Amino acid sequence: MIQPLAYVHPEAKIAQNVVIEPFAIIHKDVEISEGTWIGSHAVINEGARIGKNCKIYPGAVISSTPQDLKFKGEYTLTYIGDNTTIREYATISRGTEEHYKTEIGSDCLIMAYAHVAHDCRIGNHCILTNNVQMAGHVYMGDWAIIGGSSSVLQFTRIGTHAMISGGSLVRKDVPPFTKAAREPLSYTGINSIGLRRRGYTNEQINGIQEIYRYLYLRGLNNAEALTRIELELPASDSRDEILNFIRTSERGIMRGPGGSDKE
Repeated sequence: MIQPLAYVHPEAKIAQNVVIEPFAIIHKDVEISEGTWIGSHAVINEGARIGKNCKIYPGAVISSTPQDLKFKGEYTLTYIGDNTTIREYATISRGTEEHYKTEIGSDCLIMAYAHVAHDCRIGNHCILTNNVQMAGHVYMGDWAIIGGSSSVLQFTRIGTHAMISGGSLVRKDVPPFTKAAREPLSYTGINSIGLRRRGYTNEQINGIQEIYRYLYLRGLNNAEALTRIELELPASDSRDEILNFIRTSERGIMRGPGGSDKE
């Protein structure tokens, strides 16, 4: 299934039923699992570990050398999970000595011209829309979506099920289950449509909404809001995930709808 005009290094490990189209380039120390399709002119560099049934479209570049002046050529990797699609001219850098790997989970969609920098960790079922530019060391939880032409600052965290509007500048952490828009990036509600699609009940969604009322709509600072949430609202996996995300935030979380920074 390897076309004669493709270049595949003899040390690359390619499963039997992988399709590699003409003019694709596969370097050494690459592993590609069953059922994956590599389009013409895609480049898979050293250190790539690509899962099953992925689709890598023409012009995409996977596991390129990090764009980090601190990188000294250390041995690092790039992991792409199963069933992930990477569209035209997307670029993904491998890790540095900070984490030694860049990770993209399973069932993700990385659209055209998106960039995922070194040491990023992207969960499962995530979507990066066209031309999203993600700096190094970004964390993105499962089921999160970033709208087109958004830029994400290094070391920022994006929680599970979060949805970020197109054209956003993401400078602060975006908590789980939320929608984010405007400039500066601000809380605009919870991602209720996405949560319903993923099986959350009305009771669970209402519980998440109440948590964010404490955080963003009652005039409380973060410490006060978190204390009252823990004391006054029933325990749940969603509640504990939100509390832990905010308590471990180093950058601080995005603004409330009134535009004030959260402390």
